[in-house]
Amino acid sequence: MTGFGAAIYGCAGLRLTKDETALFRQARPFGFILFARNLDTPAQIRALCAEMRAAVGWDAPIFIDQEGGRVQRLRPPLARDWRPPLEDATQLGRDAARAFWLRERIMAEELRGLGIDGNCIPTLDIARPETHRFLHNRCYGADVATVVAHGRAAAEGLMQGGVLPVMKHIPGHGLGTLDSHLELPRVAAPLDALDGMDFAPFRALNTLPMAMSAHIVFEAIDHRPATQSPVMIELIRDSIGFGGLLMTDDISMQALSGTVPERARAALDAGCDVVLHCNGDLAEMQAVAEAAGAMSPAAQTRAETATGGPAGARAG
Repeated sequence: MTGFGAAIYGCAGLRLTKDETALFRQARPFGFILFARNLDTPAQIRALCAEMRAAVGWDAPIFIDQEGGRVQRLRPPLARDWRPPLEDATQLGRDAARAFWLRERIMAEELRGLGIDGNCIPTLDIARPETHRFLHNRCYGADVATVVAHGRAAAEGLMQGGVLPVMKHIPGHGLGTLDSHLELPRVAAPLDALDGMDFAPFRALNTLPMAMSAHIVFEAIDHRPATQSPVMIELIRDSIGFGGLLMTDDISMQALSGTVPERARAALDAGCDVVLHCNGDLAEMQAVAEAAGAMSPAAQTRAETATGGPAGARAG
């Protein structure tokens, strides 16, 4: 069996180009991710998903960010409009957990109908007054118990509909006061405070199949962004106890420094299993493929577990 390439890629447009197909056939990435630029009609989306899977030769997972609110790639008439998660969490009170299960169960049907089988939720970061506005209303609550209850319900709704959840941004981005798409957030909180608050939702849901790393520095633990910190990845594995597939947040985000392939290699060397590259730039994807190479044996095992078995088990 051929191993997966240690990457998840986007693409530039509504259908794969010949060059993209050739790259994906050679690099055999673990999966793909879609954005608004890739979405037009149901038939077109299903055709693009089929092209992606045909290029790698197996039923590769195809992810999307369908959170609700500002971060929702599929819009009417392709899918329902959903409110920001924090708005539902605040307004629905005791009924919110059930509502999160129902909305994600419906969302799973919408996604699967288009050929998409992975969603980068739940967002388990804890909302605070100082949480940057790029993230704040994407959160599921302002305390550990609420975030855990809502996050668990959302993940279970997706999984019961056949969609892989990806909890984010492990080990917690709620104290970030900068937008990591543009700058590197730094958090000065002590370890005991982080452990009891920010890390706690991820520990409670550490059996979920996949997680996405945070581009954020925890100064009490390491000077490097969590995505590229062996110390933080060890904490995620040992203290938080997450044993699933660990993907990076988008490595083209400006919180990270160096060239894009250097960022990818640093994340994998730190212990991430797979790097996420979103912008669809062909030259960058080619460079990332060369830098990332194939998954490690341990990452390969986690990838197969997350997707329900060896690569051949999902082959079409």
